[in-house]
Amino acid sequence: MHKDDIEEIVGEIADHLIGRFLGRIFQLSAVSLAIDFGLKGIGFLFISVEPANPRLYLIKRQSRELEKRSIPPGPFLQSMRSVLGDARLLSITKDEDERVVRFTFLTADDIGSKQTTLVAQITGRSANLLLVDDEGRITQALRSPRGAGQQIGEHYQPPPASGQSAGTGEQINKGSLATLSAAADEHYLQLEADEGFADRAKTAMGRVTKQLSANLKLEKNLKRDLAQHGDPEQHKRLGDLLLANIANARREGNKVWLTDYYAEGAPQMEIEVDADTSLQDEAGRYFARYTKAKRARGEIAGRLAHLAQTSAQLEQRKVELERIVASGDEAALTLLEGPRASSARKSTTKEPVAKIPGVRRYRSSDGYEILVGRAARTNDQLTFRVARPNDLWLHAADYPGPHVVIRTQTRSEIPHRTIIEAAQLAAKFSQAGNDSKVVVHYTPRKFLSKPKGSAPGLVRMSTFRTIVVAPSESIPRMEHSG
Repeated sequence: MHKDDIEEIVGEIADHLIGRFLGRIFQLSAVSLAIDFGLKGIGFLFISVEPANPRLYLIKRQSRELEKRSIPPGPFLQSMRSVLGDARLLSITKDEDERVVRFTFLTADDIGSKQTTLVAQITGRSANLLLVDDEGRITQALRSPRGAGQQIGEHYQPPPASGQSAGTGEQINKGSLATLSAAADEHYLQLEADEGFADRAKTAMGRVTKQLSANLKLEKNLKRDLAQHGDPEQHKRLGDLLLANIANARREGNKVWLTDYYAEGAPQMEIEVDADTSLQDEAGRYFARYTKAKRARGEIAGRLAHLAQTSAQLEQRKVELERIVASGDEAALTLLEGPRASSARKSTTKEPVAKIPGVRRYRSSDGYEILVGRAARTNDQLTFRVARPNDLWLHAADYPGPHVVIRTQTRSEIPHRTIIEAAQLAAKFSQAGNDSKVVVHYTPRKFLSKPKGSAPGLVRMSTFRTIVVAPSESIPRMEHSG
């Protein structure tokens, strides 16, 4: 988000928010919040510190819509509710020449009143939300902090300019809309829709390309099989000649010379035969090959014709997809995907964790949900029915233990601190839980498979990394765990 846009939006929202009390907070993703200041008819304050598109502005939404989109609150939101519950907003300021916005709140307790600041860094790679106490020290961060003046316990300092190079973005054109917040909301909603369209189109194109590639491979295999069967008429011809030459054929070991009565001038021809087999039996073998090759030729020809028709349809579909992508025609894409793709998208919705008894749920220090299985069948369900392809999977090496899954909202890299905390849980609840150090394997869920007929809980990893940790349950367990 451009810093000039941030400055204008701060000016817009200050008139509405200053003096109001903090109300409900909705965690919409691991990196975004919507805050209710009781602005009926005006909306909620939306803040996202997603590195690719950090932003803040007012959004008009229904509370039930935000509730439906919300995820379980992470440590940052829990701290924010604890520290700023019913706090009054004193001021909103933007640091000069920085994409840093400070929301200063007045809080009161039995001892007295004090100020706490919510710092929103709209700064690209270093984008973050931080709570800063009245002495200027950081007490909590939404994302894993990087660099000096960004760590919990340190005096807050804005990130250096080098850390703000990403996510500047183009300035948003307000156009005919009344506020820049409205324009920003419309802009980013359209951006999300465009990204969703691009992802759907990419998936559809990938599916077509994969099918075409499979068809090409199958075509090559069928033609190879056809060549291996040989010419059926040639097999029959040789069988007939062997029978016709039984009385006058000349044999030497595995070679036999025949008179070719089908060729002009009836010349001699040489073929190889089994030295221990009679010419009559050799003729029978050629007739059997003739029958098999003739049947295969008919079957393979039919399959090749059907394959050619299917490939032609796929090529047409590919051309149509390219046209849809070029024109951005979302309705045409939905029509092209058809009900099968629509139902497939629904069927990929993983089983809710609450429906799997025995799954423990934790929240990492960086706000990521961590799921820990128990019994072998629960592990199977967690890994193959709940975990998404890009979720991170962990398991203690060489020891029986739970499958552990770190849920990811995006394909972005999971903070190392979260991986350590999840690995400690995998070690803690394994049979090596009393050891001082345990080796833990981890890999994205998409690199796991289940061997056919294998026992519950057994998986195969096509690739993985390793970390050594001390077994520990150092992060809080969430409510409603199994």
